[in-house]
Amino acid sequence: MTDVIDLRSDTVTRPGPAMREAMATAVVGDDVLGDDPTVKALEEAAAALVGKEAALFVPSGTMANLLSLLTHCGRGDEAVVGSESHILHHEGVGATALGGISLRSVLNDAHGHIDATEVESAIRSGSPRTTVVCLENTQNRRGGAAIPVSEMRQLAEIAHAAGASVHVDGARIFNAAAALETTALALLTDADTVSFCFSKGLGAPVGSVLTGPRNFIERAHPIRRQLGGGMRQSGVLAAAALYSLEHHVNRLAEDHENAKRLAEGLAAIPGLVVDLDSTDTNMAVVTFDDIKSSEFQFALAERGVLASAPVPGSLRFVTHLDVNAKDIDEAIMQATAAAESLAGA
Repeated sequence: MTDVIDLRSDTVTRPGPAMREAMATAVVGDDVLGDDPTVKALEEAAAALVGKEAALFVPSGTMANLLSLLTHCGRGDEAVVGSESHILHHEGVGATALGGISLRSVLNDAHGHIDATEVESAIRSGSPRTTVVCLENTQNRRGGAAIPVSEMRQLAEIAHAAGASVHVDGARIFNAAAALETTALALLTDADTVSFCFSKGLGAPVGSVLTGPRNFIERAHPIRRQLGGGMRQSGVLAAAALYSLEHHVNRLAEDHENAKRLAEGLAAIPGLVVDLDSTDTNMAVVTFDDIKSSEFQFALAERGVLASAPVPGSLRFVTHLDVNAKDIDEAIMQATAAAESLAGA
């Protein structure tokens, strides 16, 4: 086997010829000065897809979430987040370090869900004051779990009743919509602000977007520059993101099928444990009986299959547009060989 099958993340995709052509021929301006037409077109399209008035193109999902928190909150305010949220675990605690914002966590259960009564109890009106409740869909650290419309609506209603806004980290919101056979618009109707990524399942090389009310996005704009996110001729990147919206949203179900196929194959290997009911989208998460996860990860990498370990004691396999059904079968075969080699040792 000579080719590496990279299942570490859906961020590892590379732009194909058509996307590169779109980038090469993009009409550009200076986005910091507000005159890059391709960025404007992307922002309008992104806002419309999730039912918001306006959008702001940024380099990363981390920056999009941080921008949202810095705009929603003042110093000393509080944001309620899931215990397994990306904001809490993987964004450098930027909201606290840069904005003086407290992060108060509520439990994400094994399938990524949050109990409504916990959110209601966590929201505070005194000091600190809860100004925003942050939800995540799909739930990254819970195997890409898709959170249904009913739960999103219930949590938003609780937040709004208490006077707090709702921000959704929708990095993979189109995966959630595909898995639930609904639309991103339906999932996000009750959210005040939403971020989502172009550089994950949608396959663009760079970029995310923050969407929300027009006056909110106007307030976020100068904060983006403070964070170093003011890009100049960024229409080159926006063109790739636009291409991804036009060509890669409807194919996400293929990634989900491959993830399910992979999960079923891995579950059949002695020593590997997979909760098949938790494989909602494009992630398969493996835990182990008698094998060390780090040793299995290394043995698998030696055989040309890469996985990641965002949660200790488990491995995560993420399918994407650069992986096909043949690659999945090869990955299962190599995983079987890796497990047998460790069992033999």
